[in-house]
Amino acid sequence: MSDRSDDISEVRRPSAADVDGRRRSVANKGLTGASALTVRQSIWPITLVTVLFFLWGFAYGLLDVLNAKFQTSLNITAAKAGGLQGSYFGAYFIGPLTYSGWVVRRFGYRWTFIMGLCIYGVGALMFWPSAKFKSFPGFCGSLFIVGSGLSTLETAANPYIATCGPPRLSEFRLELSQSFQAIGSVVAPLLAARVFFKETNTNDLSHVQWTYVGIAASHGRDMALQAEQCADLTGYQEKPFRKQYKLFFGVAAQFCYVGAQVAVASQFIRYSEESAGLTEAQASDRYAIGQSLFAIGRFAAAGLFMFVKPRLVLLVFMTMIMVFQACAMGIYGEGGIAVLSLVLFFESCIFPTIFTLSIRGLGRHTKRGSSFIVASVCGGALFPSLTGLAADSSTYHKAMGVPLAGFFVSFIFPIYLNTLCAKELDGFRETKIGYHDERRGTVIGDVNDVETQVAVAKRASEVHTEKV
Repeated sequence: MSDRSDDISEVRRPSAADVDGRRRSVANKGLTGASALTVRQSIWPITLVTVLFFLWGFAYGLLDVLNAKFQTSLNITAAKAGGLQGSYFGAYFIGPLTYSGWVVRRFGYRWTFIMGLCIYGVGALMFWPSAKFKSFPGFCGSLFIVGSGLSTLETAANPYIATCGPPRLSEFRLELSQSFQAIGSVVAPLLAARVFFKETNTNDLSHVQWTYVGIAASHGRDMALQAEQCADLTGYQEKPFRKQYKLFFGVAAQFCYVGAQVAVASQFIRYSEESAGLTEAQASDRYAIGQSLFAIGRFAAAGLFMFVKPRLVLLVFMTMIMVFQACAMGIYGEGGIAVLSLVLFFESCIFPTIFTLSIRGLGRHTKRGSSFIVASVCGGALFPSLTGLAADSSTYHKAMGVPLAGFFVSFIFPIYLNTLCAKELDGFRETKIGYHDERRGTVIGDVNDVETQVAVAKRASEVHTEKV
């Protein structure tokens, strides 16, 4: 049996999905050492995936402008317009927990990317008949398909970026890649206001169909090894999925945070009109400024991660969000818009940081756990509608209390991380896996490094002995 396994490993190196679930030791040479990739080796694959981040950032940026456009063109209430977010983010609840989560575990990242892009393209093309007939249900259905495609891409892209390279730089890599998603979100509203909808009748949706047709035309590694290799620094022990409490708390925090973020973004234009008496075009420009601050914040947070522990950055940024969101409820005029723009700035690092910190130490459960985190994005389907209902019955300023409640739930998560999970998270931060060992001339953590295999096998043997 042993000889046969050696023969197979010489032909190809299977992923963790191909390895018997009862034997997950890093000493098994079949495991692919993604975490042992050096920074230079990881640049090319990360660059390719970063392009996908830009694509769905562009789609998300258009969504908020189109929301305001539909309210005017179809004469619908703010609560009903929230149905657009409900359709888009509702797909995030279904996809990652069903088909996309299964595909990434069964066939790996490559086929998940391909499937996501195909679904995304079909959804974008479906906007043509919806705009042609001014069908609001048609727009909602098209957005659901687009959301299905993007959620499928995100199910694979986020854990891939977090895994592909030295473990200590996981937060930095994901933050930097998602910075380009933020750039897409900045470019989209500017193009929408100055190109797609320039000099058009307020009730004309023909440019919407061309916008999404343009979008349609533009269009094997594991963390189990990483967790086991860092066991000496983190105290990692393999646990059943039901006992991954940090993950479940992260899912709840992500659900509330994304819901609150989308609620603020979807009502930003209407809030600006109410606060300073701006026209829709002027309010769109203010929103573009806010999205620019969001993009700047992501690059700034990525730089901070090189010097400050991510769990501390998350705590500080969430604290500032709570402060400025509360201020936005009571300040009118350009000052209110400026304060709400600062909320967007501090929102910048929250999603990728919650994601990477939540899946730290999941080991062989990483892909499944990542699916749960991505599914929590469906919070964006609930909070915008609730905020719209509050705005219809009162004012947009008072309605900002709805996302404030969501931010408060998310605020508890970094407190939990900094009090109960600090040792585990700092262990991953301190590891040197993926860096060159000058003494031996090898990459630390490489599965082909004999000393690494012996050390981790010894650690696994000690843990097994303790359990017995």
